[in-house]
Amino acid sequence: MAQRLDKTTPPFFPKLLGQEKAYRLLERGLISDRLAHAYLFRGPDGVGKRLFAQRLAARVNCADPQGLSPCGNCVSCRKFLSNNHPDFQVISPVKGTIKIDRIREMSQALGYPPYESQMRVVLIEDIHTMRPAAANSLLKTLEEPPEQNLLILTADAGRQLLDTIRSRCQVVPFFSLSTTATVEILAKELPELEGDEIHLLTRLSEGSPGRALRFHRADLLELRRDLQTMLMDPTMRRDAAIGRVLQAAERMADLGEELQSLFALLRLWLRDQLAPAVDGQGLGEAPLPKHWNSTELFARLQAVDRAEQELARQCNRTLVCEVLLFNFLKEDKLAGL
Repeated sequence: MAQRLDKTTPPFFPKLLGQEKAYRLLERGLISDRLAHAYLFRGPDGVGKRLFAQRLAARVNCADPQGLSPCGNCVSCRKFLSNNHPDFQVISPVKGTIKIDRIREMSQALGYPPYESQMRVVLIEDIHTMRPAAANSLLKTLEEPPEQNLLILTADAGRQLLDTIRSRCQVVPFFSLSTTATVEILAKELPELEGDEIHLLTRLSEGSPGRALRFHRADLLELRRDLQTMLMDPTMRRDAAIGRVLQAAERMADLGEELQSLFALLRLWLRDQLAPAVDGQGLGEAPLPKHWNSTELFARLQAVDRAEQELARQCNRTLVCEVLLFNFLKEDKLAGL
């Protein structure tokens, strides 16, 4: 659901917590009426890149802007609020990638004037997922951008991008949020949660409120706890272990696109345990079996990495999850029974 534009916080649109540099860069472009033809919003997932793009698109096409803020009341703003604006297009990865056909369709559409606004705005999310052919097709559009079009690209900070794409955009950096800012956002978005749950989500999100909200909405924390219980259970018999693994793998596969988020949670759990494995001091959460030393932890971290790689190659989700869980167990519970 679209979020209502906040008309009370001048200038521009409401400042997103922790993104003051991005705010200043875009504010200068609006004040001088010299926006770039293409922006690259680069930073961690879930820290406000999409929201910034939506608000910028609304302001650019607002019929009655209040200073640097969209009015929230004109026909254009109301269409943005209902996610029904004909001159705002979003291209997102499908099954983990953006294919060349989507970029070609977009490039063809850019050759025509906007339907009803001064500026067509196209948001292309996660361009680091593009295959080379799609990236090269986008590059051609960036080299000769049609008038009355504004492109906003987003990408994770740690992912490789074509230098030629980056050089043809104005880069706007986004950053992970502080613990205080993340807690403030989650407390506002999830008023039904207790303080302890908010703080757990905050720590697991690693400065990404959007990621924390996904964890909550997909019940990832509950599944994570169930997996921890299963993996640490020293009493499982071999036949029971196999049955529980298959059931758990099916639950994991049912997450669909959120499976990557669960992998991130498992990785964080294992990484947290490296401290007690190395120096005997832990973080007080879900302790691992005593015989899981640092070597075992690294092996299991590598198993998570391999699972992510297999998932990126479009392998069967259930099979990927089964292999991952059996890799977690094979050194002790299954092999020793």
